[in-house]
Amino acid sequence: MDFTALIDLAAQVTIPADGTLSRTIFQDAQVKAILFGFAAGQELSEHTASTAAILHVVQGEARITLGTEVLAARPNTWVYMPPQLPHSIVALTPVVLLLLLLKSAGE
Repeated sequence: MDFTALIDLAAQVTIPADGTLSRTIFQDAQVKAILFGFAAGQELSEHTASTAAILHVVQGEARITLGTEVLAARPNTWVYMPPQLPHSIVALTPVVLLLLLLKSAGE
C-alpha cells in the first residue's frame, strides 16, 4: 500500500520575509496539494479555479473572500470551493495555507 504522510505541514514551507511561496507537496490523478507560505500583508488577488478546491489554514490569520462573503480565517479554518468561485486571500499575519485542487475524472 503506497501512501504519503507529512507529520508537520507548517515545517514543509518557509514563510518568506516579504512575499509568497508555494510548494507542491503531492500530486496524483485525483488531487494536487499545494502548500503556501504568505508573509503578513501579502495577498492572492481575486481569481477562480477550474476545479473544486479545499483551503485549510494551517497557521496564521487571513481574510478570505469567497464570492461576496468574507471570512476571518484562523488556524484550522477549512473551506470547500466549487469550480469557478471567485476568491482571494489577504494574510493578516504570516500564514501557512494548504490548497487541495480536486481533479475531475476527465482531467
